[in-house]
Amino acid sequence: MRIELEKRARASVFFTFASPMLALVLTLLFGGIMFKLMGKDPYFALYSFFIDPLTQVWSLHELAIKAAPLILIGVGLSICYRSNNWNIGAEGQFIVGALVGSYIPVIFYEWHSPLLLPLMLVLGAVGGALYAAIPALLKTRFNTNEILSSLMLVYIAQLLLDYLTRGPWRDPQGFNFPQTREFVEEAVLPAIWPDSGRAHWGFVIAILVAILVWFMVRFTMKGFEVSVLGQSARAGRFAGFSSKGMVWFSMMFSGGLAGLAGISEVSGSIGHLQPSISPGYGFTAIIVAFLGRLSPLGIIASGLVLALTYLGGEGAQLSIGVSDKVTRVFQGLLLFFVLSCDTLIYYKIRIVWTKARSALGGGTP
Repeated sequence: MRIELEKRARASVFFTFASPMLALVLTLLFGGIMFKLMGKDPYFALYSFFIDPLTQVWSLHELAIKAAPLILIGVGLSICYRSNNWNIGAEGQFIVGALVGSYIPVIFYEWHSPLLLPLMLVLGAVGGALYAAIPALLKTRFNTNEILSSLMLVYIAQLLLDYLTRGPWRDPQGFNFPQTREFVEEAVLPAIWPDSGRAHWGFVIAILVAILVWFMVRFTMKGFEVSVLGQSARAGRFAGFSSKGMVWFSMMFSGGLAGLAGISEVSGSIGHLQPSISPGYGFTAIIVAFLGRLSPLGIIASGLVLALTYLGGEGAQLSIGVSDKVTRVFQGLLLFFVLSCDTLIYYKIRIVWTKARSALGGGTP
């Protein structure tokens, strides 16, 4: 007996759109079972995780802060995945974007200018794009698998950040703490509503970028090229599109948005560089992209949902006494059910019964 997947002649339109909600419901159901097995009240635990963070104004600000990088990175990854290029190293591009964008306020810390913040954002995007160009070069020139090369580059970026913040870029007046100098006021993304919380303009930038990318995908020739090459490289070549050119465009585009997310996070939320600047936004954004159906507008909603798992996980550690690893479990469950639901929408399971081979003659009985 063996189990095979057989492609359906026609996918259900209803379940195609309902799949993310079904995946979310299944995640909540199995999350409740997990809390029950841990000896926790599942209703109170799920309330603490997903409802309580939405009941106070300051926590809504924190939700926007955590959603901004997820939306930016997820939108960039959606272009990659639509074009059938698999960038798994957005976490590294996020870090390099933060490093490159922070160069001026760290090295030239006495410079005060209105141009400082825009220049930081541009440098952050450029840094992330150039770092993503490495796996693009390896794929187009040496046919290297971009999944492996982009993923391995994450560890290089993490170690580089650790080295700089503990070594050359460490604040000489920081009492030996592993962090850089605090950014000057002109290098900090301002708060949107400073009287009610910390949410900064990085969230607005993320929403605007998502809308612009949606317009590009929906109404421009470049968006059409992304879709055609993603569905069939052969058809794209007949249309005059370049597969190698799309590798460069999609990887650098996603890397640029990841780098922009990195410098926005450092400038808006932290105010300096330190050995850890991300709880794994680059990897979580993969879930965001698929939960949002690779649609930039859908990614806005899915980014808020995944940001809620981070915020709820922090609150649940105090309210019900669970580990921070529970957040990762919820994110993993969500990705599993999203992919499982999509698989069952486009494929049906077929059980094939095979006859056992004769132990003596090697034939079939």
